Amino acid sequence: MNIGRRELILPVLAIGLGGVVPAFAAADEDAVAKSVEAFRVAQAAANAEALAALCATELSYSHSDGHVEDKATFIANATNGKTKWLSLEYKDPKIRVVGPAAIVRFNWVGESEAIADGKKSSTNLHILMNWQKQGEDWKLLSRAATKL
Repeated sequence: MNIGRRELILPVLAIGLGGVVPAFAAADEDAVAKSVEAFRVAQAAANAEALAALCATELSYSHSDGHVEDKATFIANATNGKTKWLSLEYKDPKIRVVGPAAIVRFNWVGESEAIADGKKSSTNLHILMNWQKQGEDWKLLSRAATKL
C-alpha cells in the first residue's frame, strides 16, 4: 500500500482543526453567556434600549401562560413601569452553541412588586432561549417559559 502526501495531510488537518474548533465554540459560549447576563440585567432594570439591542427583529417571546409577544410588544410590556423587579436570577444556565445558533436553558427565579398596590409576586420558571449570531453580536431570537 502506497501512502501519498494527500493521504497524510488529511489526518493532520483533522487533528489541527480539532484544537481550533473547540476554542471557537468556547469563545462563542462565553459571548452568549455575556449576552444572557446583559439581557437579565436589562430586564431587571426595565432598560428598553438595552433590551432592544439584545433582541432580534424577529423575536418571538413566549410567556408561561402561553401568550406570545413580538419584539416591540415585549419591550413595551417589560418597560411599562407597572412592576419592578426586586430580584431576578437565571440559575444554572446551560449553553450549547450550534453553528450560528445557541440554545440556552436555565431556571428563572424572581420576585417583583406591582407599583399600583405594592403586591409582591414570585416566579419560578424553566426558560428556553434561542440566540442567533448576527454579525458579531448574539441576538435573542426566541424564548419560551414553563411554570415549575
